[in-house]
Amino acid sequence: MAHIERVDLNLLGPLAALLAERHVSHAAEVAGMSQPAMSRALQRLRDTFGDELLVRTPTGYQLTPRAERIQRQLGATLPRLETLFAPERFDPADAAEAFRIAGTDYASAFVPGLFQRVFRDSPRSTLHFGRWHDRVFDDIERGLVDLLFYATTKPVPGLRTEHLFDDPFVCVMSRDHPLADRSRLALDDYLESTHVIVATVGGRQTAIDDLLVQLRTPRRAGLTVPYHSLAPLAVPGTRLIATLPHRIAAEHASDPALRTLPAPQEIPPLRYHMTWHPRLDDDPAQRWLRDTVRGVLAEAGMPGPRGRRLPQHRRDRCLVVLRHRGDQQHHRRR
Repeated sequence: MAHIERVDLNLLGPLAALLAERHVSHAAEVAGMSQPAMSRALQRLRDTFGDELLVRTPTGYQLTPRAERIQRQLGATLPRLETLFAPERFDPADAAEAFRIAGTDYASAFVPGLFQRVFRDSPRSTLHFGRWHDRVFDDIERGLVDLLFYATTKPVPGLRTEHLFDDPFVCVMSRDHPLADRSRLALDDYLESTHVIVATVGGRQTAIDDLLVQLRTPRRAGLTVPYHSLAPLAVPGTRLIATLPHRIAAEHASDPALRTLPAPQEIPPLRYHMTWHPRLDDDPAQRWLRDTVRGVLAEAGMPGPRGRRLPQHRRDRCLVVLRHRGDQQHHRRR
């Protein structure tokens, strides 16, 4: 880089104009410069190359042999530089991107539509959908995952997180469960029951268990499974309760062996997000992928981040109720 570092690259435009026009005034018009400014540029170019470049003759300026060689090289170099510095564009129809996404199994509620849309609009691109695991955020940092889908109440610092939609929790139980005739489960009955835990992080169903542990009202786990799809299959003929997002439970609504009830009102909805690394903020292909996700969710009727939420005073009231009941449960168990 020693030769480039001593050169003012702003001289490339005047150089190309001078070599093409072989006339200082004409080159100044082409480059949008004044004639004195172009004359100064020519002198700087002569000093840079150690060559006269343009030599006056009775018939006008002529190129030196060095200038002729430079002109041939510029013909190949300048178009590449123009491409290098031009705004980057992404055309999905012609692109052949390799998208790497990951998520919990709950993403099955919408990722089939995402797959179909990507292959419809960008048929030469490829997709790899990886499973959720405890070190998936390290994969994002290392560039092994482009986009992650998961539920959280605590976005990871240093990463971009966008709230996609909410999904209320429901309780799935056996048709002959003692609580199956209720219209809705009360929190006390819920906490006294035995549960199927869908282990998302560290063996816990974090969207529910983080809140209950914080309030000293942990659930009693009878069965732990790695996937939402397994939980409802385990409850027929047992006293287990599986707490699932509504969209997952709806897939089993026609099963006569199951009964579905709204979860206790103190349990907030599942908040589903997508997360990516800030280095992908302005990448055209990644921006298209994220926009495609938003479009698929909008067509599926999934409420976005502007969906209704409880007002702050009502959310505060729910927390007070939970803490009060948590204290009651704590003392009762002691």
